[in-house]
Amino acid sequence: MLKLTAALPLILLAACSNPEKTGRYLIDPPSPPVRVANQLGPTVELRDVSLPEYASGQEVSWQSADGAVRSTPDNLWADNPERAFTLTLARAISDVSGAAVIAEPWPLGEPPQRKLEVRVEKALAQADGIYRLSGRYFVADESGGGTNHARSFDISVPLADAQPGTIALAQSAALSVLAQQIATLDGPGTTFVTRTPRDPFALDPIL
Repeated sequence: MLKLTAALPLILLAACSNPEKTGRYLIDPPSPPVRVANQLGPTVELRDVSLPEYASGQEVSWQSADGAVRSTPDNLWADNPERAFTLTLARAISDVSGAAVIAEPWPLGEPPQRKLEVRVEKALAQADGIYRLSGRYFVADESGGGTNHARSFDISVPLADAQPGTIALAQSAALSVLAQQIATLDGPGTTFVTRTPRDPFALDPIL
């Protein structure tokens, strides 16, 4: 009896750590990507993507019929969601446009021509059978004298079911669409365009 009692914690630990009971899902847009016209410019730094709290956690979330956002520790993202969103989006924009889009911090000696910031307001498998990715993105010219953009996006991908694998595929598809919209400075919503003042002390490139 004493031997069984002593072994019980080890049995419980083994049961809790069974890797077959935990699914880990990747964020990975489909390949090969759709090619679009590059409106961003040659080099762009993507800042860390901002996600809602329920989407930035390790567990895969979905919305149940009562409107609650739920998750379970049995289904996890394979990487930190904010890191995965940022790196995946940078790669996807590069793949569809040909621009060099790199997640911060910028690793090259010459600074980027533009900086990109994406603020996600909703990233959720909704109870109505739609995966919704919405928010705003901002493109800032770093050289001076260029155009800055602020645009909205609202992307919907149908869900066959609320299984975590299906949610992961829908999220990847939504990121692929977002990459195309950002690369072309397009997508639904309103655009606000301003002019960055040119540095009056900058040297004239002709000279």
